[in-house]
Amino acid sequence: MEQNFIDYVKICCRSGKGGAGSAHFFRSRLNPRGGPDGGDGGRGGHIVLRGNKQQWTLLPLKYRKHVYASDGVNGSKGNCTGAEGDDIILDVPLGTVARLDGTTQIIAEITEEGQKVALLRGGRGGQGNTHFKSATHQSPRYAQPGEEGTEHWVILELKVLADVGLVGFPNAGKSTLLASITAAKPKIADYAFTTLVPNLGIVPYREHFSFVMADIPGIIEGASQGKGLGYRFLRHIERNAVLLFLVPADSPDHAKEYGILLQELEAFNKELLHKDRILAISKSDLLDDELQTAIKKELNAALKTEKLVKTEVLFFSSVTGKGLSTLKDHLWKKLNAPTP
Repeated sequence: MEQNFIDYVKICCRSGKGGAGSAHFFRSRLNPRGGPDGGDGGRGGHIVLRGNKQQWTLLPLKYRKHVYASDGVNGSKGNCTGAEGDDIILDVPLGTVARLDGTTQIIAEITEEGQKVALLRGGRGGQGNTHFKSATHQSPRYAQPGEEGTEHWVILELKVLADVGLVGFPNAGKSTLLASITAAKPKIADYAFTTLVPNLGIVPYREHFSFVMADIPGIIEGASQGKGLGYRFLRHIERNAVLLFLVPADSPDHAKEYGILLQELEAFNKELLHKDRILAISKSDLLDDELQTAIKKELNAALKTEKLVKTEVLFFSSVTGKGLSTLKDHLWKKLNAPTP
């Protein structure tokens, strides 16, 4: 499965050329000198992205490096318009963004099922000579050529769509939390970088409610500069409405670890610091009441310096279930808070 999760592809796309207009004149046995009747050329085919919620990876496009749409057909006599070039429709998972290679500007963004966006538009068909006749120029012998298509290398990136994103160092307990409150079955082990691809799970809440949680591969110090796996997956965090920071109870310095995570997010995208967030201490079954109180006091002192958003501190254990209901209550409250 890890080899099949592809969230970045680079493909060469070329839209179709428009067909040329016709410079034809009507001729018949009874009318050997008829007027212009050249038809228009058909437009070239588009390259279109279409949202497909059944897909969760860009794997189908990994080995399709060239995508060329067909050209429009030339116009013909009798004011017949040429056929349009066939559009190429590329199904992509929800959360896909497209940009031209070498730029940072997003040219398409797919977030809904069935949503269609023309990535590259085909060239317009040329007008036939019938469009150029007039009272003073009744026999135009020219028609427009078809407009050229466009060709670009295009970058497609997938950003996972989830309500809550788990942020933490490797072995912070993210996968264990996801497995304990959803039906997802991420790989869990006691070594770093167990999670190599984002995992999604649906968290049931109360009776008939639910929200989506994403387990993002662990971040390390320097991830925003490309160290570890963090840089590759930091973009997935941009799609999450709420960020759940996890710091394990056995961390040597809880405040420092949380600070490093914030620094990496800020270095990657400063807008991430404006997202609602919760700081949760995992593996809290290792703590007695005295240690838990001391850690909370230490973190609250460190959080007083935060100005952008108010951060709550919670404790939970995925193994014993301690604090999981409270954690889900706070996440639900954050997700459904009224927009200021």
